Amino acid sequence: MSFFPAFIDFRSRPVLLVGGGEQAARKLRLLLKSEAAVTLVAADAVAEIEGHAQAGTICWRREAFRPEHMDNVRFAIVAAEEPGLAEAAAVAARVRGVLINVVDRADLSDFTVPAIVERGDITIGIASHGAAPMLASRIRLQIEAMLPARLGDLAKLAGDFRFAVKRVLPDADSRRRFWRRVFDGPAAQQALAGDGAAARETMLRQLNGAQQAAEGVVHLVGAGPGDPDLLTIAAQQALLNADVIFHDDLVAPALLERARRDADRVPVGKRMGRHSMKQDDINALLLQAAREGKRVVRLKAGDPFVFGRGGEEADYLQAHGISVTVVPGITAALGCAAAAGIPLTHRDLSSSLTLVTGHNKPGSEAGELDWTQRVGPGHTVAVYMGLSQAESIRQRLLGRGVSPALPVALIENGSRPDQVVSVGALAELPAMALRHGDGPTLLIIGEVAAKARATEIPQNQRRIA
Repeated sequence: MSFFPAFIDFRSRPVLLVGGGEQAARKLRLLLKSEAAVTLVAADAVAEIEGHAQAGTICWRREAFRPEHMDNVRFAIVAAEEPGLAEAAAVAARVRGVLINVVDRADLSDFTVPAIVERGDITIGIASHGAAPMLASRIRLQIEAMLPARLGDLAKLAGDFRFAVKRVLPDADSRRRFWRRVFDGPAAQQALAGDGAAARETMLRQLNGAQQAAEGVVHLVGAGPGDPDLLTIAAQQALLNADVIFHDDLVAPALLERARRDADRVPVGKRMGRHSMKQDDINALLLQAAREGKRVVRLKAGDPFVFGRGGEEADYLQAHGISVTVVPGITAALGCAAAAGIPLTHRDLSSSLTLVTGHNKPGSEAGELDWTQRVGPGHTVAVYMGLSQAESIRQRLLGRGVSPALPVALIENGSRPDQVVSVGALAELPAMALRHGDGPTLLIIGEVAAKARATEIPQNQRRIA
C-alpha cells in the first residue's frame, strides 16, 4: 500500500483547482460537495464552471497559472493539459508545502482522488494509485450495484442514536453487539425501505431493552479447501461480523485475513498425530463464548458437515439452547479435484462418487463401512485424510481384486499456491505418499484420476521413508 487512505475535511478550507475543461468540472463537483473554498485558475472555462462563478460558489481567476497561485492554499488539483503546466504546478506546490493531485500523473501527485460511491454520509473510495483508474471505476460500479439506495438513511438513524446508545451501554463490547442486532434487524430494514418513523420507534424499543442479557449465536462456517477466493459470500460476511473465531489447524492463514481485524482468533486444530484440543473442550469454548453474547464463528476447512464434526458441535450447542447457523463451504473433494484438473464424474469414465475418510471414530457404524466394495469401473472414490493409510488402502483394494493399474492421484494443499499433485497407479500409492509432505492431502481413486495435472514435488518437501 503505497498511499495512506484517508478522508479529509475540506469544509471552508482553501483549495486551488487549475483548469477550465470537463476534467476540471468533474473535480469541481466533488470539491463543492465537500464544501471546500475553491479558487479556480483558468483563462477559459466550460459553461458549468462559468455558472458556479456567476453564482458566487467559487472564486474564478481568469488567467494562466502562476506559481503564486499556490500561496495560502493547503491542497491543489491540476486538471489542465497545457504543455509544462503540470510540472510547473507540482514544483510550485512542493516549494510551498501544498499537497497536490495532478490528474493522470501519479508521478507528480501527493494524493489521488478515488472513484467514489456515495450513500449519504457513507462514502467509499476505490483507488489504484494511478495505475488502473478504469479498473477502479469498474469496481465502483460493482459496489454501487450491491449497496442499498437508502444506506445513507440508515447511517443517519445510527448517528441520531449514537450518544444515547453510549449512555445506556458504556461497555464497548455491549455496544458492538447492540449495533449488530440493529443493522441485522427490523430497524435497519425499515430505514432502508424509507420508513424512517417506524425505524426510530423500533430503535427506541431496542434501546429500552438493550441492557437485557442476550445470548450470542454460533456460525459453523466452511472455509473451503484453502484458496481465499473460494470463500462463499455468506462465509465472508460471517467472518466480518465475528467477535471470536475458533479455527482449525487446516484453515489457511490467508483465510483469517478476511476476518474483522479486532476479532479474537483461537486455534483449536486437530490433525492426525497432533491433537491440540479435545472435541469436548472445543464444544465448551463455543458454548461459553455464545453465552457471553458474542457472535461466534467456528471456522472449518472444507465444509463443516463433511468430515468436519460440525454435526456434533451443532447437536451440543442446540442441546444447550444456543442458536446455530451453518454456512456451507466447498468441500475438499470438489475444490481440490477442480484445482488439479480432475472431473469427479465423467460420462466416459465415472457416473458415481463416494466420499470417505481415512480416520473414523473407533467403534462407530461409519467406521465399519467397507467402502472398498464401491471401487471399480465407472466409480470415483475421494478419500479424506488418507495419506497415512496409503499402504493399508492399497492392500485392501488389491485384496478385493482391484487392478493394480487403476489410476490414483494425491492432491496436497489443494487450491493453495503450494499445491502439489502426484499421479500414478494403485500399485505405486505408498511410494507416491512418501513423496508428499504433511499438508492436508486428498486421495482420488478411479479412472478420472489419470486426468490430474501432476506437479513436480520440490526435494525439500519430500518425506523420508
